[in-house]
Amino acid sequence: MTSVAEFPPIHALHTRRSMKFLRAPAPRPEELEQMFQAAMAAPDHGALRPWRFKIIRGQAIGLLADMAIDAVKRSGDKRMTPEKEKSVREWMAGVPVFVAVAQKIAHDNTKIPEQEQLLATGASVMNILNAAHMLGYGAFWSTGLGTYVEEVQEALGFDPLDYRFLGYLAIGTPACAVPPAQRPDFREFVSEWTGVPA
Repeated sequence: MTSVAEFPPIHALHTRRSMKFLRAPAPRPEELEQMFQAAMAAPDHGALRPWRFKIIRGQAIGLLADMAIDAVKRSGDKRMTPEKEKSVREWMAGVPVFVAVAQKIAHDNTKIPEQEQLLATGASVMNILNAAHMLGYGAFWSTGLGTYVEEVQEALGFDPLDYRFLGYLAIGTPACAVPPAQRPDFREFVSEWTGVPA
């Protein structure tokens, strides 16, 4: 397994990309701990720590596939065709670990807007994705598998009244070589405000 640890951290940030097709080996327990600890360093207004994670691995992945696919079908989503179900199951069978992601809603907090809590959770996920890459693993943030179906969220233990479910991280060893992503030039997205009206 190739690690980017020997490169400067900025190189790792520049070269990270999503990798959907993964296989064993999964990160070792201490490596998963490093990824989750990286999540704790996310910017977080008010130190609410709204992120919540659940690790899904081993036989639980098959149970997740059964539960989520059945729930999506019951929801009436016509996109879950037999062909789609087959491809989803095959993909999930290859992934060694999933992490379900949710934002805990701070109902009693009137100071920190909910969108800032959501942004903090997203930042924590980005830290996990970067940490996975720095440790030589591939990762993919998926909002498939019934992310927007309440039955799935409830089955994972995230009551929709108290949590916003944000999908899953698939983490493992890249199953095939992935070419570097072609990134746009940052100058297309950056401008400078000088105080003078445009």
